[in-house]
Amino acid sequence: MRILSLFGPTAAEFALDIRLWVIAASLLPLSQGINFDPVNVPNLDLTKLGRVALTGDFDAISLYSYQEQNENGFSTNGSQSVITQLPNGKYATSKTADAYIKGMCPFVMKDGKLAGVVIGGNFTSLGGIEAQGAALFNPSTAEITPLTGLTGQVSAIFCDQDTNTVYVGGDFKGGNSENAIAWVGMSGWSNLPFAGFNGPVNSIAKAKNGNIIFGGSFTGLGNTTTPMEKDKQLINLSTANITAKFSSSRGGFDNPKNIICTKQGQEGSGSTWLIADNSSGSWQADLQFGFEPTLLRVRNTHLEGRGTKTFRFTAIPINGIMNFTYRDPSLGEDALCDARCPLSNDPAVLFQDFHFVNTVGMSSFRIDVSDWYGDGGGLNGVELYQNDTFAYAVSRINEPTCANIEFASESTATGPWVITPSMQSTSPYLTADLSKSDVGPDAASVVFKPDIKQSGNYSVKIYTPGCLQDVTCNDRGIANVTGIFATGTRPSIPRPTPTDIYQTNDYDKYEEIYYGPVDANSDTFRPTVTITPSSNNPRDRRLILVAQRVLFTLTNSTGGLNGLFEFNPNQATMDTDYSSSSIDRAGTDLDAGAIITSLTVLDDVTYVAGNFSVKSKEYQNVFAISNRNSTTLPHGGLNAQVLTTFPFGDVLYFGGNFTSTADNNVDGLNNVAAFNTTSQSWQPLGAGVRGQVNSIVPLILNTTKDKPETCITINGDFDQIEASGSNQTISVKGFAIWVPSRQNWLQNLDLQTQAISGKLSAAVNSTESTQLLAGALSAQDMSVSGAVFLASNPVRLESAGFKIQPRQLSASSKRKRAVSGQNVTGVVTGLFYSSNDHNITILGGHFTANATNGESIDNLAFINETGGVAGVVGGLDAGSVFLALVAQNDVLYAGGTVSGKVNGTEVNGLILYDLAQNNYASSQPPPFGGSDVAVNAIAIRPGSSQVFVGGNFQSAGALPCPSVCMFDNGQWNPPGTALGGSVGAMIWQGKDKLLAGGNLTVDNLATSLASYDTKKTQWTSLRGAGSDVPGPVTALSPANSDVTKFWVAGKSINGSAFLMKYTGSKFITVGDVLGDHTTIRGLSILQLSSSDKHADSDLVGGDMTLLITGELDLPHFGNASAALFNGTTFTPFILSTSGNSPGSLSQLFSEKKMDFTPSPRHMAIGLVVLIALACALGATFLLVVGGILIERYRRKMEGYTPAPTAYFDKTSNMGRIPPEYLFGRLGQRGPVDKPMI
Repeated sequence: MRILSLFGPTAAEFALDIRLWVIAASLLPLSQGINFDPVNVPNLDLTKLGRVALTGDFDAISLYSYQEQNENGFSTNGSQSVITQLPNGKYATSKTADAYIKGMCPFVMKDGKLAGVVIGGNFTSLGGIEAQGAALFNPSTAEITPLTGLTGQVSAIFCDQDTNTVYVGGDFKGGNSENAIAWVGMSGWSNLPFAGFNGPVNSIAKAKNGNIIFGGSFTGLGNTTTPMEKDKQLINLSTANITAKFSSSRGGFDNPKNIICTKQGQEGSGSTWLIADNSSGSWQADLQFGFEPTLLRVRNTHLEGRGTKTFRFTAIPINGIMNFTYRDPSLGEDALCDARCPLSNDPAVLFQDFHFVNTVGMSSFRIDVSDWYGDGGGLNGVELYQNDTFAYAVSRINEPTCANIEFASESTATGPWVITPSMQSTSPYLTADLSKSDVGPDAASVVFKPDIKQSGNYSVKIYTPGCLQDVTCNDRGIANVTGIFATGTRPSIPRPTPTDIYQTNDYDKYEEIYYGPVDANSDTFRPTVTITPSSNNPRDRRLILVAQRVLFTLTNSTGGLNGLFEFNPNQATMDTDYSSSSIDRAGTDLDAGAIITSLTVLDDVTYVAGNFSVKSKEYQNVFAISNRNSTTLPHGGLNAQVLTTFPFGDVLYFGGNFTSTADNNVDGLNNVAAFNTTSQSWQPLGAGVRGQVNSIVPLILNTTKDKPETCITINGDFDQIEASGSNQTISVKGFAIWVPSRQNWLQNLDLQTQAISGKLSAAVNSTESTQLLAGALSAQDMSVSGAVFLASNPVRLESAGFKIQPRQLSASSKRKRAVSGQNVTGVVTGLFYSSNDHNITILGGHFTANATNGESIDNLAFINETGGVAGVVGGLDAGSVFLALVAQNDVLYAGGTVSGKVNGTEVNGLILYDLAQNNYASSQPPPFGGSDVAVNAIAIRPGSSQVFVGGNFQSAGALPCPSVCMFDNGQWNPPGTALGGSVGAMIWQGKDKLLAGGNLTVDNLATSLASYDTKKTQWTSLRGAGSDVPGPVTALSPANSDVTKFWVAGKSINGSAFLMKYTGSKFITVGDVLGDHTTIRGLSILQLSSSDKHADSDLVGGDMTLLITGELDLPHFGNASAALFNGTTFTPFILSTSGNSPGSLSQLFSEKKMDFTPSPRHMAIGLVVLIALACALGATFLLVVGGILIERYRRKMEGYTPAPTAYFDKTSNMGRIPPEYLFGRLGQRGPVDKPMI
């Protein structure tokens, strides 16, 4: 169990010293930024393939180039993150909080050194480190340093470089301050002179004169406002574990529980606890929850002259002796006591009250009796009280029923709640485990009824126990909290709107759900707070809901302020005469109950925004203070609450839930507006958005190539951008981007920019060039749907210039695709067709799009060379899904789960489309028959007109033709009779053999791969496919030119993905390395550039890589839509998202087929020289030999007579034939005289 205050001053100071040393050591120059880790992506050589494209189910896509990238969608569980910008302009999550981040500011010291970025919010952990509401982020190392000492929520932060001070505001306690405190230099938290405020602070700004302005929903300073009545809630001791030491042995007086819930004046057996005669003793209560008592009430015993004379009170577990103030009944004077607090032995003194000097949290306490009256000590009653009013979900720890309190705090639980022990929380709590089928608002509820003894202004908070202690973080959901705080007879008190509370906090937290008037309990009215499951919880998973306690804190509404306060940092003491400050005076001029949400200082003008009005000056929700006077903005301000502002240049942007100016004379200001401070005029942002705006945050985007621009993000609870001018309504999810330079929404502009979705809450420039964001964000390189081009040198993605919208799949279509493993939403397959002077890109799948003529396209699209888009003309069911495309002789064969009527003819599984006539072919093939018909693969036999179609069917027309059927000359033909099952993929192995993969049978024997021999018209199971391949094959890819080697992929029987290569004689698996959620949809062998070759392996050659597409769960990385495999290692290649979830890629298609012929190899220069020399010598030798042979032949033809064989003098003979005479005649062509010898 965690108690409310654990450390004494010494421990806190020691922890602070360590923390400050860490901060001091982290000071860094302002220009230093965060380091990122680039990825060396293999460079592909796609030149042999022509145009290359990828299809899939995605609306945003990126190349993987930095390790910080991922496919994660933005968080929807209430948690937000610190988001950093990568060098290439992409965004990556740095540190994640367990709740909202409300504000950030760079803490720059006077000397220009950056101590870090101060982050505030309602989180309890940041980056996995416990941090209650405030932390320091080091932008160089991304380290988190908790700024411990606060409990509660931080809503506003202002970093003042001139004074080395960070001013922090919100709804919290820290030190001796509430709701406002300062962090000064390296000294840690410092109480402000006025000890904070009696209500939350929402905004902090610095005036031109150096004073600090606070805005919020407070009415007084922290040290001038206290509740009118204290010590009103009785702490329940009746359920505590009560023990004692050295009790009396007398029956009826030895039980320490006797003195719990005793009636006044009652004394005797069963009502009095006695200590053994002439002995000291102790009495201890161990409670099930933490508490902070403010009053101890003790009833002394006077039985037989006995009684306690002195005692001490020890708080447990800190084992600290408490100090008290009390009223001495004999002297009638106030006094102090600690280790020896006296009790009177006067029977007329029914009880004595001891007020705690210090508010200390505890979960147990002990009373030690050190002296006594008469024969021994004893007590007649012990009671503890506290200032705060709690109502607990666990009923037994609410106020005790035995105390006969008229309206004791209580709770009522409905639903499957069970009690969870407190563990590290402050008290036990209720937990409801709700199944997927029942997570609606009516599934469970807890109604809290507090003991409100006096009407007044209250702050109402709800506490949520952390999820780490009970290991429920993955299943925690959203709680909806509603309240009734005042009777219906007070129409001026608005009923609070329901509040959604995210319960995914790692550690205990509280949040304010209401601040305002609360009526006291009566016979006809009780304030209540109700917690139920939110309707915004996902319905597809288990849901854990918790309920612990609510707190009502009474505040004084007469503190002299009204939401605004100006603080002079040079003033050590506070003057409660607020009339001298134009800021304070402006607040008091507002109608009572003003809520200030935003302060903006531009030059010497302070703009104040929130929820307020001033009837005397006729302005609402926003005004300006300049020259010490309050002034209205044009048209009297805005007609409803302002929640946020952001200045950009001379424009001040406003967000909230307004619809126009206060006089309703400016149109288009729906929840967001711009005010030009130069022209003093209101300007609409288009026509605004439909729904509340909560934050306005700048974002740097490349709206044009390599030209970053500051855009304005609008974040909130809206669902569309309103139509304006020629721009239509656009559906969004609480996030829109305004481009100031274009005066239009980014969503309306035809710009190729990053794809960004989510919500932002804050932004700062942490260095001279780095922007830090806070929020929940998902970002990819490109905003493009369904299809994208892939290019090389360098590797890059390019827009296909085609916008699609994926369709939701019908249940029947889901059943039909069960064997194929194909994507069934988005673009599934594609084809480049360039024969007969055509240049058409064809895309098929399950999507909608708009044709160039404005008509709607369903599931099949044709894009010509000029970018014109067309589709098929009616006839097909909208639920059709195209899974396979081939074309031959201007006829497109398009297959899938396709049904409907074409030219009055029923079609099922396959249609033919005439590409020359841009219409359906006049004659359609007879429809496939069977259960859940689907065509998953189509392959044209090389060098012929035969089209082989594979999938899940039993017949073609009236012809029995299971699994694979051949279409030729307008009719179906069954290729053999032995094949059964469902085909997922097919490829040709030369001209005469077709390889089919799937969930197959050959002659009723199960297999995953089967081969069809067209010459023998016979199906055979591939050797080893039935035993070595662990499941149905859904993807095939050649691994060499004759496809004797190939890759296969699919799902094993146990549901895991497999990837294998067939070497021509056996299967080699890559191993069980892919995650359980992997689905492989496509395989393609690609060429690498000469500079990016890798070592050869048994699986992939050194100049090749295997592209794997689908929904991949890669080892040591996570989700990816495509990866490259070099035979040993998987490298993430492409990331995508669809909506707010990981996307997927179906397949790669290209203009040309992969050429496996090795590229010409260039020899080394030295080797070339040696070969050339050898060739030259060889040629010379041949010439010489040839010349000799020719000369011999010539002489023979001319009658040459051999010399005599008698050879007497060799030397003399050599001298008689000159060499020049012999060789000089070799080149002569005509007859010549015989040589002279």
